[in-house]
Amino acid sequence: MNVVVNAAMSADGKLASRRREQVRISGREDFDRVDELRASADAVMVGVGTVLADDPSLTVKDENRIRERTARGESPHPVRVVADSHARTPPDADVLRGDAETYVLVCEAEPAEHLATLREAGAELIVAGESRVNVAAALDELAERGVERLLVEGGGEIIFSLFEAGVVDELKTFVGPQLIGGRNAPTLADGEGFADPANFVSLTLESVERYDDGVLLSYDVSPE
Repeated sequence: MNVVVNAAMSADGKLASRRREQVRISGREDFDRVDELRASADAVMVGVGTVLADDPSLTVKDENRIRERTARGESPHPVRVVADSHARTPPDADVLRGDAETYVLVCEAEPAEHLATLREAGAELIVAGESRVNVAAALDELAERGVERLLVEGGGEIIFSLFEAGVVDELKTFVGPQLIGGRNAPTLADGEGFADPANFVSLTLESVERYDDGVLLSYDVSPE
């Protein structure tokens, strides 16, 4: 599976404000680029924190791209995936609406009634991990279901988990012309973080492109 992480961050590396409220970092050109990325993916993944904060639909917006997908024999939209260890996705979340299929990744320890609520809301559950989602095992399950190209759109917790598991192939990050600040504001890679420099992830810069008033940095993720 090819795993591409895409995110927009401020010039000081923040994904949102310290209140974890959605901030408009990029503009129309970058939104169109992200829509094209979605249209080329088999699945789009976010963490439950992104669902709770932004309530995204994770669908392709451009009608021409939707028609191109259907002409190739694909569904109009990629599969939507939510990493949600403790089944916190609201039943009325946009990611569970519409005609796109949605997988929710949960852990074994979650009470059956929580899982039943998600199933009733239309989610298909993938159980991977005891008390926290095992992202490597979950991606193996997604691959068995036909996902060959996975686009990850945040937030910082799931992005770090994927890098920690060593499954990311590409990183694309739009750096916008804002400075948000705040020691508690979410960053590109949150989670526990790497304490040992030997575990740091090595990136190879592939390209730098200007979009709107910011820049898109594209990296290849070096293997361990």
